[in-house]
Amino acid sequence: MNLTITPSRLGDKPPVTKAYPEFYQQVGEARFRKLISDHYDLIKESSIKHLFPVDDPHAFELAKKHAADFFIQICGGPMYFQASRGAPMMGNRHAPFAITAEARVVWLELYAKLLEELADEGVSEANIESFWRYLEVFSKHMVNTPSNTFSF
Repeated sequence: MNLTITPSRLGDKPPVTKAYPEFYQQVGEARFRKLISDHYDLIKESSIKHLFPVDDPHAFELAKKHAADFFIQICGGPMYFQASRGAPMMGNRHAPFAITAEARVVWLELYAKLLEELADEGVSEANIESFWRYLEVFSKHMVNTPSNTFSF
């Protein structure tokens, strides 16, 4: 399975292709929500936890719900996000958070671990890779802060 993370930097905005609708259909809503919840639980112990409301259990669970609603909608499921939060406008929603290229890599690495579990559960590699391609490119659009890496 190809879950490669390509480099990105501030200002990268390549075209985004949505995941195959079959990904959502094959995974199902309950397992999809578990995928997102598990991802957030990994974030809670990661170097990017400062970007999430980890110290407020209610806000953290709400963030999980919003993320699951968004990704379910993007993958062809019900329009939960639109119904509860309006148009996605994810760039604007993430603007208050300092998201670097390094933070993007951590976020993706945590997803990669979980997507491998889906393969073990019988979700097709083609469907998983379609979701990965979406995440990988979409995440480039969320980078809004220069890298923490300095060269002299």
